[in-house]
Amino acid sequence: MPMFKKVLIANRGEIALRIHRACKEMGIKTVAVHSTADANAMAVRLADESVCIGPASSKESYLNIQSILSAATVTGADAIHPGYGFLSENAQFARMVEEHGFAFIGPKPEHIDMMGDKAVAKMTVKALGLPVVPGSDGMIANIEEARAAASATGYPVLVKAVSGGGGKGMKVIHSESELAEGISTAKREAMANFGDDRVYMEKYLDRPRHIEIQVFGDGEGEGIHLGERDCSIQRRHQKVVEEGPSPALTDAQRKEIGQRAADTVRKMGYRGAGTFEFLFENGEFYFMEMNTRIQVEHPVTEMITGIDLVAEQIRVAAGEGLSVNKDNIRLRGHAIEIRINAENPKTFMPSPGTITQYHAPGGLGVRMDSAIYTGYKIPPYYDSMVGKLIVHGRTREECIKRLRRAIYETVIEGIETTLPLHAWIMDHPDFISGDYNIHWLEKQLEAQKNAAAE
Repeated sequence: MPMFKKVLIANRGEIALRIHRACKEMGIKTVAVHSTADANAMAVRLADESVCIGPASSKESYLNIQSILSAATVTGADAIHPGYGFLSENAQFARMVEEHGFAFIGPKPEHIDMMGDKAVAKMTVKALGLPVVPGSDGMIANIEEARAAASATGYPVLVKAVSGGGGKGMKVIHSESELAEGISTAKREAMANFGDDRVYMEKYLDRPRHIEIQVFGDGEGEGIHLGERDCSIQRRHQKVVEEGPSPALTDAQRKEIGQRAADTVRKMGYRGAGTFEFLFENGEFYFMEMNTRIQVEHPVTEMITGIDLVAEQIRVAAGEGLSVNKDNIRLRGHAIEIRINAENPKTFMPSPGTITQYHAPGGLGVRMDSAIYTGYKIPPYYDSMVGKLIVHGRTREECIKRLRRAIYETVIEGIETTLPLHAWIMDHPDFISGDYNIHWLEKQLEAQKNAAAE
């Protein structure tokens, strides 16, 4: 299969710009699709062609499959890259892309389906050799099953939406007396957010790390892993800071879980980029889910491997296979990414508006992935993330010092951002020592809130 001549980018913001850049370096023309609210977006301005696919509402634009396929048809695109979010993990979209004669730059639709149902995903990877969190065997059919599963694992337990994500449809239950109401609440949230009220149950871990393994498959039985990222600094189940390698793992643990993840990819016949997400506590890994797309935090892996993951996605989708193998992958130094959101750094209220002044940080090992510019008006309709600052250093200590410097060098005026929060995290002794877990940030923020109220 020859390399693509033209790729349609079915996304917006920094990831649309990121995909555009990879395509241009590969000599591939790009088509940017956009809503009316994104007419002046940087990716739209830089792409070879652009097509308006609908009004500001995501449902009528970035989630409008017919409009995206029509745009690909009229522009003569060969392939469609979904980025992350929106339609990136929609198996129906992937199938329709291929049925209409375009290449889907992502996994096979059946793997998106399989991993999109978290209960099925858990059973699948368990059978393929990955460790899973103890809990129910698939979805919970009734309260009797729930009681039996909770009794077997022990309280507290975590009820999770089968089709969930972003912390929606999740409920921690501490005792049997809370079980019925907790399940009911989780099911209501799941139905409201995903149109699917099915839930399953897992043992609730008290102080886990969130460790994810970046994997790649060629769709023909070859698979590799590219090390891990530690994504334990979270707020409301949303990642805030990501780093790699994890300060919590030994080399032996890193090697074992990486090999098991790569073996699973090979057995699945998986195609393209994917991420296995685990909870890690007391030296044990527990599979949570697999994301069948490029991750927001993929630059961390790019910085420590030197491999362009988006270009690798494109090569695999074009049938060229993997450009690297397990024998020539080298992990070098340390990388940290912070997500910069247009939010008040204390209340986390969204802060859309016009960027009156913007200056990106620079220097050795500093990378800013952002689509904003001076005069750009951030629309209020989408996710609040406006950029990602990623730094690389020879050691974790050097990396933290470099990131601290880069944060203070960054200028984003006209809106509020979470940069002050990141500066505080980089200065905190717990982060500097690497002693944190997925509950750490929320506990710190709650303590600050209580102290301010006294």
